[in-house]
Formats: sequence, structure tokens, C-alpha cells
Amino acid sequence: MKKKPEELRSHRWYGVKDLRSFGHRSRTAQMGYHRSDYAGKPVIAIINTWSDINPCHSHFKQRVEEVKRGIWQAGGFPVEMPAMSLSEPFQKPTTMLYRNLLAMETEELLRSYPADGCILMGGCDKTTPALIMGALAMNLPTLFVPAGPMLRGDYKGGFLGSGSDTWKYWAELRAGNISEQDWQDVEDGIARSPGHCMTMGTASTMTSAAEVLGLTLPGAASIPAPDSRHAQMATLSGKHIVDLVWNDIKPLDYLTPASFDNAVTTVLALGGSTNSIVHLIAMSRRAGFDLNLDRFDELARRTPVLANLRPSGQYLMEDFYYAGGLRGLLTRITDLLDTKQRNALGQTLEESLQGAQVYNDDVIRTRDHPLVHRDGLAVLRGNLAPDGAVIKPAAMEPHLRQHTGRAVVFKDYNDMSSRIDDPALDIDANSVIVLQSAGPQGAPGMPEWGQLPIPQKLLKQGVRDMVRVSDARMSGTSYGACVLHVAPESHIGGPLALVQDGDLIKLDIEGRRIDLMISEKEMMNRKKAWKAPAPKFERGYGTLYLKHIQQANQGCDFDFLLPEVSKPEGEPEIH
Repeated sequence: MKKKPEELRSHRWYGVKDLRSFGHRSRTAQMGYHRSDYAGKPVIAIINTWSDINPCHSHFKQRVEEVKRGIWQAGGFPVEMPAMSLSEPFQKPTTMLYRNLLAMETEELLRSYPADGCILMGGCDKTTPALIMGALAMNLPTLFVPAGPMLRGDYKGGFLGSGSDTWKYWAELRAGNISEQDWQDVEDGIARSPGHCMTMGTASTMTSAAEVLGLTLPGAASIPAPDSRHAQMATLSGKHIVDLVWNDIKPLDYLTPASFDNAVTTVLALGGSTNSIVHLIAMSRRAGFDLNLDRFDELARRTPVLANLRPSGQYLMEDFYYAGGLRGLLTRITDLLDTKQRNALGQTLEESLQGAQVYNDDVIRTRDHPLVHRDGLAVLRGNLAPDGAVIKPAAMEPHLRQHTGRAVVFKDYNDMSSRIDDPALDIDANSVIVLQSAGPQGAPGMPEWGQLPIPQKLLKQGVRDMVRVSDARMSGTSYGACVLHVAPESHIGGPLALVQDGDLIKLDIEGRRIDLMISEKEMMNRKKAWKAPAPKFERGYGTLYLKHIQQANQGCDFDFLLPEVSKPEGEPEIH
């Protein structure tokens, strides 16, 4: 049943006959608005992660005006609320350190201001999960407006992909196969429009997951940022959010465990980022569901990779959109999805796919000709990762799927960067490179260091992939035989902290194992001798982070924000 104006949440601020409402109305008038602009209308909070130092969101300054246009047209009152931008290219040591801070900011903005519903504007890697985590905690009518991928990069008549080609050409430069001018040309051509990475990195992975969860308009996630249809989508989102408020449709009304299974399956079919595992676990737990690593692995064993997109494949997001986009891909895996799950508009997934087609079978593969038959992502366990680790088999050289090699250990990133190219380093192509102190607490923030560099002397020998193990993450645009998210992390005394130079490490993708080949007794002796390092922060947000951050297998959320630990604060008092 449609809400009445006096049932709107914002009515408590604007519609009551008391001194405080007088103040709210007079101050709104101060900004140039007449009472008729907002009285009896849904107030829509637009959480905008634009900033001057976030190139992925540089077009949001314009897109927010298009969102507002839709809200005005539908009879709502738009209120833009800038939030932390989480610029992946610039924020250090990593945006992951601040994901939960943006989630908290989103929740508190929505709680403390007169919002009846919200538009979330994000896309750059951590903004999507952060905004959604915060919105789920508040549970107001919500639509997500994805930033969209940038245009294809350009280099000497070919295409460049964000991240993926950066690592590729950086390796060639270090190997002496390209010139400094070539490297400069790559720099000049790889990022040439607004929008996030146009490979199937974390950004497109997570916006696609948001769409399948039902939090965007159907088809929203694939539209390139500069395409005029992206602006149209922003306006339509503004129109629809007003309807969602009047009809009181909130995310927790339609999200279910099956919704998250659909999101995981979609990520796997896309050959999506390993980061999605951490984020989707965190998002599901905010919704009250227990998505875990085992469920990821179970779904990975049955899901083919159909998106021929870098870093696992050949093409880029612009190609993907013109080939039919996410809706086209979903039509090819409907038997693996629960198509009765609903979206914010009240449609079933089946209904939202009506009319979707695939226009290029090389970009979006058929089921009988997949890019990879299964295991786009895989979860590993063993004595080196008792709580799990992850790897992207689709993006590694096949000969490394079963591998045993001696460990070459770096105690932290600075140690690695100072020694990795030392000609005297005792390492060969069969070695396993190990990086410690790169996890949630150890780095801190679990940065994207997991695509560990291959030593220059091996690059010059033609080596382009090696088994690499860390408690870090890696960019969704990265590739290689990189074992990531090792849990528990080394900083808190996980087995990764106990690895020594020369130890044999065994990787078995089919068996889903990663093991340190030493005796249990030796492991116990090393554990007894291990000493905990000093904490990374002594003040500010960092101390809160270290005290409450969970491990990678738990989604790296704050323990005190989980529904089973603490209930949402509810509505604020207005006095």
C-alpha cells in the first residue's frame, strides 16, 4: 500500500508543528527552496563519492545532476550528500583500510538526516561494497548508480586494459623488451575517459554483483561511463527511487541467501575479481546471511567462465556492453541461477532478462565453448591456510596448477622491494615467492600487493608466471598463480608467519590445497618461538580498525557492525 505523506520518515523533520520543524523549514528556505519543493514529498539522499582526486568518478559531478533531474521529475526532493571517495589509484596504504569507514559514514548519514530513500553513487573498487554495506544496515529504499567502465585504452593501433596491461608492459620494461618511450606511450593511452577500470577488475565485478542482487536498474552495470545511455540510466534511477519510497520497498524485503548465490555465480561466470569474495561475504553478513568460502568454492565447481574479458580473456568492458552486457551473459546461465529472486523494482530476475540477447559469441561465450569450463575462482585450504585462501585459476599458467617449490620469503613489502631484483637472490622459476605482513592488520589494510613481482633476472629468462603466496589481496585486473587472502594472516601468528627460506610449499588446485611441507612438530616449535609484532597504529581511526577488523575469510568487516553482534541504532531523537 502506498505511503501517505505523513508516513514519510522526513515528515518527522519537516511536517511537525514544533520549534525544531520551524528551524528545519526556515533553513531549507535559506538554501533557496520553497516549501512546495519538499513538503509532503520523499526526501532522497544522494550519497555521492565524487572527488577531485577520484578519476573513476570524475563524471559524477554531472551525473548527480542527472539523478536529481529524475528525482525532481518524479516528485521527490533530492539532497546530495558527499561521502568519502575511496580513490583506488591514489589513497594509501589502501582503500581497503577505509572501506568500513565509508560503510559507517553511509549508515550514519542516512540515519541522522531526513532521508526517505537513497541513491548510492559508486563504482571504484571499494565504494560499491562500502555504500551497500552501509545502506543495508539502515535499510531504506535504495538504488545503486554504478560509475560505469571507462573507454578502451589505446596503444599503437591496439587496445589497452586497466591494470592488466600495466603489469604486462611493466614486466616487459623490466625485462628490457620495450623502451622508456614505449612505456610512456602506454601511460598516455591507457586511461582516456571518465569511469572505472574497463577490465573485469573489482569495479566491474562488484557493480555487476550489485545489479544481480537487484540493487540497480537492469542493465545499469555494463554501460560505459561516457555513453549517453549512462546519463539516461542515472535519470531513470532518480525517477524510480521515488516510487520505491512511496511503495516502501527496501533491500531486506527482497534480498535472500539465493540472491547472494546468484551474485556469486555471476561473478564466477564473469571471471571476476578475487576481491569479490571478501566483499560479498561482508555484504551478505550485513544482510543477515552467512555466505562463506565453502559456498564460493561449491558454486565455482559448477560455473563456467563465459566472459572473454581481461585479465582472464581478451576483450574489455566496452566490447562486453556492445556484445549484450551483463543481461546478455545472464541469459546463458539461467539454469545456474534462481531466476525467481526479485529486484528493487519488484521484477523477478527472469522478468528483468526479457529481451536480452548476446550479439558476439566470442566476447560472451556459449556454454559449449566457455573460456574456462569451471573454477574461475578457487578456495584453498591446508596447513598453510587453515581458514582458507583464494586463487584465480582462470588467470594463471596451467602448468602451475599442481606445483611444489622451495619458499623464498620476504618479511614485508619493503623487504621484497629491496631484494626482489638482486641478482644474487637465490631463486629460480620453480621457487614459491612468499610475502608476509600484508594482511588486514599486518600491512595494514590488506593492500593489493598479492601479484608479487617476478625477479628481473627471471623475466629476462622469459618467465612470466610463478607461484606466489601472501595474506594480501590483488587487483581484480591482475593475473598469475597468486595465492591470496591467506587466513589467519601472518601478523597475528598464522602459519604464513612461520614459513622460512627453503621450505617446500605444495599447491594443488584440483585438490584445493596449499600446504607447508614441514612436520606438525616443527610447525609447533616455530609457533612457540614466534613473537607478535607491534601494532601498526597508536591513534585515530587506525586503532579502531586494528581492534575490530576481522580476517579475510570473514569479510574484513568490523565485528561490532554485524547484525548478530549489535542491532542498528534505529531512528534518532529529534529535539
